[in-house]
Amino acid sequence: MATKKSSGKKSPKTSKTSAAYINDGIENLRKLGSHTFEAGPHMLPAVSLMKAAGVVKKVDDVKKPFITIVNSYTTQIPGHAHLDVLGQALYSELKKLGYNVWYTNIGGAVCDGIAMGHFGMKYSLASRELITDQIETILAAHPCDGWIGIGNCDKIVPGMYNAMVRMNIPSVYVSGGPMLKGSRGGDLITIFEGVGQHSVGKLSDRGLTQLAEHSCPGCGSCAGMFTANSMNCLGEVIGLAQPGNGTITAEVWADKKKTRTKINPARIALVKQAAHSLKRCMDNKILPRQIVTKKSIDNAFIADMAMGGSTNTVLHTLALAAAADVPYDLERLNQISAKTPCVCKVSPSRPGTHMEDVHACGGVAAILKEVARGSKCGLNLDAPSVTGKLGDMVRKAPKPDGDVIHIVKKAYSKNGGLAVLFGNIAPKGAVVKTVGVAADMMVFSGPAKIYESQEECLSAILSGKVIDGDVVVIRYEGPKGGPGMQEMLSPTAALMGAGIRAALITDGRFSGGTRGLCIGHISPEAASGGPIAAIKEGDIIDINANKRTMNVKVSKAELAKRMKTLKPFTPKVKKGWLARYLLHVTSADKGGVFDI
Repeated sequence: MATKKSSGKKSPKTSKTSAAYINDGIENLRKLGSHTFEAGPHMLPAVSLMKAAGVVKKVDDVKKPFITIVNSYTTQIPGHAHLDVLGQALYSELKKLGYNVWYTNIGGAVCDGIAMGHFGMKYSLASRELITDQIETILAAHPCDGWIGIGNCDKIVPGMYNAMVRMNIPSVYVSGGPMLKGSRGGDLITIFEGVGQHSVGKLSDRGLTQLAEHSCPGCGSCAGMFTANSMNCLGEVIGLAQPGNGTITAEVWADKKKTRTKINPARIALVKQAAHSLKRCMDNKILPRQIVTKKSIDNAFIADMAMGGSTNTVLHTLALAAAADVPYDLERLNQISAKTPCVCKVSPSRPGTHMEDVHACGGVAAILKEVARGSKCGLNLDAPSVTGKLGDMVRKAPKPDGDVIHIVKKAYSKNGGLAVLFGNIAPKGAVVKTVGVAADMMVFSGPAKIYESQEECLSAILSGKVIDGDVVVIRYEGPKGGPGMQEMLSPTAALMGAGIRAALITDGRFSGGTRGLCIGHISPEAASGGPIAAIKEGDIIDINANKRTMNVKVSKAELAKRMKTLKPFTPKVKKGWLARYLLHVTSADKGGVFDI
């Protein structure tokens, strides 16, 4: 049972000159938490309102610790449609431990798959900042002593991680878990690539409809190593989440014929365990900024390289580093990649292999155990986590099965699954998921086909205007230019489905479901006057992913001349939340965070 709270400070007050300082309200949260409501008779009206809401039964209950559950439950996203059940399980477990429990749901969660292909996708990356801001609002306005975030899916996960280090009070994140693969072995990307097959007559109308009917069987974040699952896995490695967070499925099959699903008891057990993990953090004064350090960020990228995660993990992990005030250079990723073999491929890089298969072979811990044993990756096993140390879970893991998780000697590649390219197109870097690129495409050269938006490009691909050998350039789709840096899954899947041997480069970003020679996050972006804005139709673009280079074949003088004559960027959105967003968002090499 929870004991009475001690009086006095919870933690030393942050100096107003410290990078960790935000405002006096957050300092109050860190220093006093729910002791705020014991400050004197003037706080009794607030306590009365807590009693009215059922959070406390009597005024004296205010002396017990307060925990806030921040849930992102919504039926608009399959990854979140079961989070109400998980939230209630967590609520009951926290009450058993004797805590006062506040339970809140936050909005602004976007399903990238549903938002894909229309203007709504521009809100996706922006929603990460919105979610973090909501959590700041809730916790600063209603001070508590610890909190647990329940989420899933692309921007909600990093939004909660960022909130953990921003608020810096005891906290744990727990996800809703990945979706099962479809009854016929497919997943969401099977459908997106089916659209490309359909466009060139390789798949019938009925065949495409059947893919849609059977590829997404129930709740959970989409079944492959896409962005949501990548970030949920990295939470285990960084230390903000518990072992199994990224791989224990949301559901299990309810019948042998695979016609019905039900919530996975193991996922409910993990959610209940989060209550005890939080208690450990509170009892031992373990704070997120003690967990998120340069070493833990390195660990995250080692895992990312080893498991071939989404390119979006770069964007979100850099944002987490920024939120924790940890300086982190994008070029460091290539140094980590050079020492970290890729030992695991999951859909989309390996269609047919999914998160449930990774979990059956030991999960993230088994991947880390093998690269730590067989390479010089530099994994730090002493890094702290909400449950102990990273080494605690790694040492318990099984040996690789040899199929889903390879041994280092038989790794898919001696280098990691992600790479950062530099050159005259991307002086501040661009990111490619090398684990999803065919060996004969790692070096590529071709004429530029230029499109000023994703929609314009998709139309060209589906109408046959993009051919083998082209380098497709999509620009003005970065954080500022989009605005919102919408994902390019539709055009990349259309290229793959149609079997077109072309490269695609962009200042926008890709879905975790993307595969092929697709290079994103080009920085600086076109809207900030980056060189990608100066490329002309037909320019030859040379890409060498092995050497980490990407250049347009024009002279320095010619490129400089073009740069001088670039027209000033005119924002595509003039009003509303996105108009405010584009005024403050930074480039992708900085994580697409706000400049304040």
